[in-house]
Amino acid sequence: MQFDHRLIDDLARVAGGALGTLSGVREDIEARLRQQFERILAGMDLVSREEFEVARAMAQAAREEQARLAARLEALEARLASVEGGAKNG
Repeated sequence: MQFDHRLIDDLARVAGGALGTLSGVREDIEARLRQQFERILAGMDLVSREEFEVARAMAQAAREEQARLAARLEALEARLASVEGGAKNG
């Protein structure tokens, strides 16, 4: 059984046109979704990456300061305990 080459060519053109149309529709949907997401995100109260990094650095510095102060407090309490212990024995 032989096929008519013109029929095959026509079918290929129709299929190619359909794929081109679908590709255009896909691009249009992606663009609309992107616009919608941008609109939604713009309405949210989100911080920028730079603001986040600054806050993160501040939190890290606060943790380090808290650890330093906790060690200092522990040393002072140990000193106080030894002074109080010496006063009781003396």
